[in-house]
Amino acid sequence: MNGTEAPVKVGEEYDVMISAVGGKGDGIAKVKGFVLFVAGAKKGDYVKIRITKVLPSVGFAEVVKKVERPENRKYATVSARELEEPDEEPEHKYEETEDFGEEK
Repeated sequence: MNGTEAPVKVGEEYDVMISAVGGKGDGIAKVKGFVLFVAGAKKGDYVKIRITKVLPSVGFAEVVKKVERPENRKYATVSARELEEPDEEPEHKYEETEDFGEEK
């Protein structure tokens, strides 16, 4: 992460897919591009994890529970806090007008 702060904190929970298995047998997942080693998980598992330790370039997590694979959608990883936060209003990139692009 080259001196930047890790995007996860100890105690946070996330729903993730285990995408690989490390050399010591721990599952590997990514949250916001940050690599997490998950003890007791295997490739292809969908699990809720809790962050237990965060180092500058990797983190460690434990399985809280197995979750169902989402149907027909890309699996998104979000924290419980992100789910509770209200959506921000998107910035308007276009000027509001009444002419709908008609020439004057």
